[in-house]
Parts: sequence; C-alpha cells; structure tokens
Amino acid sequence: MRINVSQQLKSSIGLIRNYEVSDIVSIAGGDSMVEGKVSLVRTDRGILAKATLHTEVEVTCSRCLNFFSSPLALNIEEEYFPIADVVSGDSLSLPEEPACFTIDEHHVLDLTEAIRQYALLAVPMKPLCREDCAGLCPTCGHNLNQGPCDCLPQEADPRWSKLSKLVTEQKGTE
Repeated sequence: MRINVSQQLKSSIGLIRNYEVSDIVSIAGGDSMVEGKVSLVRTDRGILAKATLHTEVEVTCSRCLNFFSSPLALNIEEEYFPIADVVSGDSLSLPEEPACFTIDEHHVLDLTEAIRQYALLAVPMKPLCREDCAGLCPTCGHNLNQGPCDCLPQEADPRWSKLSKLVTEQKGTE
C-alpha cells in the first residue's frame, strides 16, 4: 500500500489528504485483502498516517485446530519521516525513535509494514472458530464439533467422589 506524498511534503503543516485503499497485504504467512480509509496529515517532521482498515486473516482455532477466517479492525496512527528532502534531495536525519516508519527517497509512504504489525497485534491470542466450539477428544483426538467419538467416558478421579455425591443429591432434591 504505497502512496506518493511528494506534493504533500511541499505543502504547509496541517494539510490533510484522504484516501480510500484496497490492496492485498501479506499478514502472518498469508495474503489478506485490506480495505478502508487513510488520512494523511502534514506535520512539522513528516506525515501522520491515520487509518481505519478492515481485513480477515486465516487463523487456527485454539480448541479444534480447524482453520477459519477471523475479521480484524485496524486503527492505525503512525508518523512517517522522510529520509530525503523533497526539494533538494539531500539526506535527512531520522528521529532517535526505535523502528520509526520512513518515507523513501522517492517520497513514497508505504503502509504495508504498519498494517502487518497492527494486524498481528489484533489477532486474538486464543482464536475460536465459534463461541461454543467443543474442541477435540483428549483420548482419540476426534473433532467433537462433528459429533461424539466412540471413546468410553473417563472414570472420575476417586478424590472427587464425595463432591460428585453432593451434586447428585442436590439434583435429586430439585
């Protein structure tokens, strides 16, 4: 997702340009269509990119291990710094911020890396294909979303027998 900002870098501070974007970005090993709105604001040091984007990434359910598409909403706000002066072409010093985003020597602002980073942060830590996912049988590994398996029910730990009796008695009194 590349945008030429040479004219905006020549403009006065505060100039805003809005863009509708739609492009494929590589996120977490797969290509995803990213769509949304980007607003670029000229600052005293560079360009502030504000974006509201939507995409879907292919993830693995943490219970049943099936792949599914997970929608992501990305709200990006990053400042990009030019590495070359737009008028003279001389090299510019970058701020001492670690891993800051830059505008290349051709005055092109590339949102791809910011989108990738924000998307990786937005992916759920334990994604679920659906809220009531039954997961896998701990004995045979059968996907319980596709129905019960043929395993015999596991016997309860004898240390829980008194508690099981209480539960049974409680159900009998209701």
